[in-house]
Amino acid sequence: MTGVPSLPHPMASSEVAAAMRDKAARLHDWLRDAGSVLVGFSGGVDSAFLAAAAVETLGTARVLAVVGRSASYPNAQWETARRVAREFAFPLLEVDTHEVDDPQYAANPVNRCYFCKSELWHVLTPIARERGLAVVVDGTNADDLADYRPGTAAAKEQGVRSPLAEVGLTKADIRELSRERGLPTWSQPSSPCLSSRIPYHTAVTTERLRQVERAEQALRDLGVLGDFRVRHHGDLARVELSPGDLDRFMEVGAADTLRGALVGAGYARVAIDVRGFRSGSLNVLEGVVAAGA
Repeated sequence: MTGVPSLPHPMASSEVAAAMRDKAARLHDWLRDAGSVLVGFSGGVDSAFLAAAAVETLGTARVLAVVGRSASYPNAQWETARRVAREFAFPLLEVDTHEVDDPQYAANPVNRCYFCKSELWHVLTPIARERGLAVVVDGTNADDLADYRPGTAAAKEQGVRSPLAEVGLTKADIRELSRERGLPTWSQPSSPCLSSRIPYHTAVTTERLRQVERAEQALRDLGVLGDFRVRHHGDLARVELSPGDLDRFMEVGAADTLRGALVGAGYARVAIDVRGFRSGSLNVLEGVVAAGA
């Protein structure tokens, strides 16, 4: 898949492999100690692996994966979440969240994710209590700790734990372990919420989220499968593509096809960013960095 290395976790030495296995074993120990868990589940690489590990360790009766559905998450992501849950027998519950209705979230400050996660955990933690599940967990991994993630504060306030990060599992570890277990998410590109495509301080609205979703689906329909983003700048769509797709769509005919697809999604102007895909590029534009970076 474009944008995802075919060997996501090259084993440079037996020590590297042993360290990964040790972290995986510690994750199972962590889950056994917890006894039962509610997993905040998005269908992404990390939460899918965590849910699979939880079911493997605790059994289906002591695990519940919960998807928080809202306008800020694309339908394609929910379809993936449902498919993975079916294939790997995760007990799955879908609930609605309403962060877009929160004026603090909709204003799109640099800590927007705090308000999103606050809404999510306010919905999910009572479900855990009602069902007698001991711990609410999320898919934060060890690499995420070095990134700017204001949602982490909301998780801590609600007592949500991050076992992948706590045992030191990185994204590369999780991809490799997922591949070994046959999880289809192992090579899946990262897919943060649609609001991350809208520059800070530009209001998040359902209409803008749907426009971004239509535009990104239009790119998938053109065969773009790897890491990419459609960044929303008013009537301008700024497209970030992985290297292979960038080379492909810089050709005149292909570029015209891409522009036509995004005009069809509702944008008047389209720009292909020659710098290509960059995770968190809007953070860079805003000058936002992780605490302590």
